[in-house]
Amino acid sequence: MKITKIHHVAYRCKDAMETVKWYGKYLDMDFVLAIAEDEVPSTREPDPYMHVFLDAGGGNILAFFELPTRPPMGHDPNTPRWTQHIAFEVDSVETLLSTKAKLEADGIEVVGPTDHTLFTSIYFFDPNGHRLELAANTATPRMYEKLDEVKWAMLEEWSRTRRAPRHASWMHDGRGHPG
Repeated sequence: MKITKIHHVAYRCKDAMETVKWYGKYLDMDFVLAIAEDEVPSTREPDPYMHVFLDAGGGNILAFFELPTRPPMGHDPNTPRWTQHIAFEVDSVETLLSTKAKLEADGIEVVGPTDHTLFTSIYFFDPNGHRLELAANTATPRMYEKLDEVKWAMLEEWSRTRRAPRHASWMHDGRGHPG
């Protein structure tokens, strides 16, 4: 078996209408589908929900569940907030910067731009508290080749030591290109 693509990724939201409008306004995602039920189809558990689907581009679908009978959603207290996020690719650094300006104009706090050598990104939170990243690719084919050459060695070293391997230190030491 070979996975062909991600069909959709689903998260919880506080308010389905607010979420659909927010993603449309700030990330230009089209609202493509709504499903509402009084019971969960897979478990038959009585639990009313609204399930909304947004077009995230390139055949990718981002979905949300509003669960009105459940307590407010929380976050794993053992996982830093920066760890769990959804990263969306944009076509250019210019698009990234114009989106940052649009978000900030409406009072949404934005971190970045951050230069990750392979891409530049900004970070912010949606109205549900989900951390989002917009990333514009800046890498060269040579960069990807060099990273491909060391990926297994890096993973094996990490598995043994739980310390950051230095195989690709060029990404963060200021050189910005493979040696």
